[in-house]
Amino acid sequence: MVTLSDVAKEANVSKMTVSRVINHPEQVTPELKQLVEQAMAILHYRPNSAAKALANNRTNVIKFLILEDVDTTEPYYMTLLFGIARGLDRQQYALQLVTDREHLDLDHADGYIITGARSTDCQWIDQLAKPVVLFGENRHGYDFIDTDNKLGEQQATEYALAKNYQSIIFLGIDVREPFEYSREAGYINTLQRHQKVPQIHRMGNHSHESQHFISENWRKFARNTVFICASDRLALGAVRAIQQNGGRIPNDFGVIGFDGVFLDQVSNPKLTTVKQPVVQLGELLARMLLQKIAQSGAQQGELLVPPKLVLRGTIRT
Repeated sequence: MVTLSDVAKEANVSKMTVSRVINHPEQVTPELKQLVEQAMAILHYRPNSAAKALANNRTNVIKFLILEDVDTTEPYYMTLLFGIARGLDRQQYALQLVTDREHLDLDHADGYIITGARSTDCQWIDQLAKPVVLFGENRHGYDFIDTDNKLGEQQATEYALAKNYQSIIFLGIDVREPFEYSREAGYINTLQRHQKVPQIHRMGNHSHESQHFISENWRKFARNTVFICASDRLALGAVRAIQQNGGRIPNDFGVIGFDGVFLDQVSNPKLTTVKQPVVQLGELLARMLLQKIAQSGAQQGELLVPPKLVLRGTIRT
């Protein structure tokens, strides 16, 4: 079995230098780091992750806490978890899923990724001793990563305008949270630039609520209307309501969703949607948190990742 001494001999450096490259790479020069890593590659040497964690007084465990109800029929969080795990694997970290905040500190971990945090959670998050990164926009100074929600709805609204839909209605989620404000802002700002009056209707994030809303108000919606929705759930309900009331999609009515993880595929016709790069978001969350741990909890800032408008059967092309 290849040892630390073998690597040191191959690189022509001391065992202490090899140890520093493995455990504290920030303490060595890039040239020295490259020399030792080349020797490790030649000898097929892989550091013992448990020993490395012990040397750094770490557990090599990251906890992912979900603070909202999860619909297990949608693979959104499974896709996000895959991205986080892939990002952590590169640094030989393990991922632990937690669904109850009371259990977060039962076992030790080096840091936390939290999603579904609301404004009311701030006091609790402030008390956490380990580094934290949030998945989701916030206005309270926490490091976070999210889709660029404002840009996504801007893309959707601009496309609807380009396809000459005369009435452009936003179906929003009835929550007072930054991601929703950003999505509404993308829609509002775009319409205002074109001197059009925004129309926003908010409801719970359930397809039956958007379906009920459109059916109840069907006579108010003229042909050539498009519904820009804050989620694929709301968009799915909009499609069902239009079809039940005899509307033609996409000629007379259009629908654009937001998420692009699963529901867009099961809709008939398939949903045009603002697709979030969920796996990439997960990898970036892992990378940001590991960097924060390496930098002893230093602020990392925020990162908004551009989404992509995916055109399918519920909008004119």
